[in-house]
Amino acid sequence: MSFKNQIQRRRTFGIISHPDAGKTTLTEKLLLFGGAIQEAGAVKNNKIKKGATSDFMEIERQRGISVATSVLAFIYKDKKINILDTPGHKDFAEDTFRTLTAVDSVIVVIDVAKGVEEQTEKLVEVCRMRKIPMIVFINKMDREGRDAFDLLDEVEQKLGLKVVPLSFPIGMGYDFKGIYNIYEKNINLFRGDNKKKIEDTIAFNDIESPELEKIIGEKAANELRDDLELISGVYPDFDKELYLKAEQQPVFFGSALNNFGVRELLDCFIAIAPTPQPKMAEERLVQANETELSGFVFKIHANMDPKHRDRLAFVKIVSGTFEKNKPYLHVRQGKKMKFSSPNAFFAEKKEIVDISYPGDIVGLHDTGNFKIGDTLTEGEILHYKGIPSFSPEHFRYINNADPLKSKQLNKGIDQLMDEGVAQLFTLELNNRKIIGTVGALQFEVIQYRLEHEYGAKCSYENFPVYKACWIEAKDPKSEEFKEFKRVKQKFLAKDKRKQLVFLADSQFSLQMTQQKYPNVKLHFTSEFN
Repeated sequence: MSFKNQIQRRRTFGIISHPDAGKTTLTEKLLLFGGAIQEAGAVKNNKIKKGATSDFMEIERQRGISVATSVLAFIYKDKKINILDTPGHKDFAEDTFRTLTAVDSVIVVIDVAKGVEEQTEKLVEVCRMRKIPMIVFINKMDREGRDAFDLLDEVEQKLGLKVVPLSFPIGMGYDFKGIYNIYEKNINLFRGDNKKKIEDTIAFNDIESPELEKIIGEKAANELRDDLELISGVYPDFDKELYLKAEQQPVFFGSALNNFGVRELLDCFIAIAPTPQPKMAEERLVQANETELSGFVFKIHANMDPKHRDRLAFVKIVSGTFEKNKPYLHVRQGKKMKFSSPNAFFAEKKEIVDISYPGDIVGLHDTGNFKIGDTLTEGEILHYKGIPSFSPEHFRYINNADPLKSKQLNKGIDQLMDEGVAQLFTLELNNRKIIGTVGALQFEVIQYRLEHEYGAKCSYENFPVYKACWIEAKDPKSEEFKEFKRVKQKFLAKDKRKQLVFLADSQFSLQMTQQKYPNVKLHFTSEFN
């Protein structure tokens, strides 16, 4: 198969939503269609003894939430599909924002009973800014929820999207009869018993035919006809061009847990979703069909396999092909590196691949060379941008609870910080270590992983800080800057890259500092230069 065809058959997308709307369940069902798993396991359900395939960290299994983005791939109708399942929980939003730099399109999952929730709004806003095409999936139709039209209105207003329903529910919750597929003009009847296998559909070309009454009953049939008439009156026709420009968003209804409405979503997805897209580097726009490799690290995951202390750097390939044992340039370090066992992901299994194409995600074994945002090329100097480091909002001192294990603790902290779970600051005054995170739940994850993956115990102490600001001095030798460093010395720290950081204890002291030292600039992200 030619290089061009390989690019054409790839689709890379992320799934985003508020926690508990059903992202991981939907991911499982998509894998089921791809024949990747035979039986799907609900994240929280004890009746099915299998845990969800895409949640592979121990802590995710215990809590029934996904805390790290996982990468899954499968082949469906000869298309190679790469899914990035992101955490919905807001404490892990940073991981999700980074993941959005690596996808070409997005599926937004919305819970029928709760409608649009705050986390969904934030993530969709990022997608809108980056003009990423989106498909909306309204989930849990087998439960009582809100009226379909109300939901469509809410999606338009709260998320600022232009929606086009491509499937429509017949009844809901207790009366849920099935789904009429507007895109393919057929009816999919809901039988509620068959949760794990794949449903069949009845083709239905003429909505007016009396057959409809026989299948779903008179009341439902009339309602459906009215609804469809209303839809064709109110909503525009689906236009693929507008969808690809992120100016129109198709909507599907279904129930991921019951594997219902998922096939419609998938079939339409592979028909309309974009193939690997060009990406903007600081130097130039890179096209997917260029023959020279370029790619960037958007995530680092330590200890994916508890038996081995390994670290994997996830690289999204933007152009060219990635081959094993071929030397590539690590742009930040300016040195060539070879990789003898690049991994591709297949649900829980990793396989070593000889060659990967644009749109694919490759896992590289890393001994500490990579940081998030690093670029690999065949020699050209490129920097992909848009992977930010946020200003943390929660701070705690981290103390060693077991003096014999201080080496393991330091190693563990070091590796977890490289992964981007949190940020480490070292106080200038007494070299105490402070951990800053975007959400409070991360402290638990860090403590848990230090103990289970590194055998080190840590304890936390509160450290009252309002914000961490990166410092940029106009003139580092000036009296003003020396004065600033002297007066604020107990609030100064260095981050991992040895950049100077000011830890402001309140909004008031932040404003005062800015007034008093106008030539000392304070930034909320580390990427100000």
